[in-house]
Amino acid sequence: MDRKKVRLGIAPIAWTNDDMPDLGGGNTFEQCVSEMALAGFKGTELGNKFPKKARELKKALALRKLRLANSWFSAYILTKPYEEVEKEFVAKCRFLHAAGARVVGASEQSYSVQGTDLPVFESRHIMDDAEWARLCDGLNRLGAKAAEMGMTLVFHHHMGTVVQTAAEVDRLMEGTDPDKLSLLFDSGHLAYCGEDAAAVLEKHIGRTKHIHLKDIRSEVVEKVRREGLSFLAGVRLGTFTVPGDGDIDFAPIFDTVDKSGYEGWMIVEDEQDPALANPLEYALKARKFIKKTAKI
Repeated sequence: MDRKKVRLGIAPIAWTNDDMPDLGGGNTFEQCVSEMALAGFKGTELGNKFPKKARELKKALALRKLRLANSWFSAYILTKPYEEVEKEFVAKCRFLHAAGARVVGASEQSYSVQGTDLPVFESRHIMDDAEWARLCDGLNRLGAKAAEMGMTLVFHHHMGTVVQTAAEVDRLMEGTDPDKLSLLFDSGHLAYCGEDAAAVLEKHIGRTKHIHLKDIRSEVVEKVRREGLSFLAGVRLGTFTVPGDGDIDFAPIFDTVDKSGYEGWMIVEDEQDPALANPLEYALKARKFIKKTAKI
């Protein structure tokens, strides 16, 4: 894999979980980014403990030879006035651009159950045609706004949200302008809902501008399904882990990335309880696996 085209980073969620602040509550920003660099990664995504001023954040990352790759953006296109969503989006993009990032990852959070106590497999909202049209139009408009600011908008499909399955990813890609919206491919979320993650990536690699490398433990996923547990309960039980430590075959994923000539970030995501899975230990484990399997 070409190191000049593909950059490898890791998300801060392994150190501190923004959705459940008690997970890694004592871990500092400085510990997080220092251990990222120590493990051999070159970039990170934004976390809640990161400096709120772009200049301070960029300096702290540069000291460790890290770059800011992306940030999550919670969009509510279906349930908020578009103008309100755009205002929040523009503010996020301006901060990211100033901090050095060129990608912003949006997830439609209207009706999302990912942050609730509801069963993740049973409570998800399914969009009707009118909602699909509104979502696609809103994302096209946000994508155009992002481009004006030198940013690329990518969409993050996610468990418990209105865009979760392979068919929904297909429909989103078909309903949006490729010049305005790209895909954030997440191996873990696709495998979680029973999809063939490698096949989805192969189909949409031409629209993929950001990649999350996340593994799953199938036995925990099955427990979540069987017992009607929430997404967050699954995280606490260990649904996710780093690539190479779970049940996803990453070889075809890396092969597609390599053969396609993909240019951009691959970001390891490890949503575990850091008290049970030491973040540095698992970051080193992920880095070793990717070096061996992806040759990068």
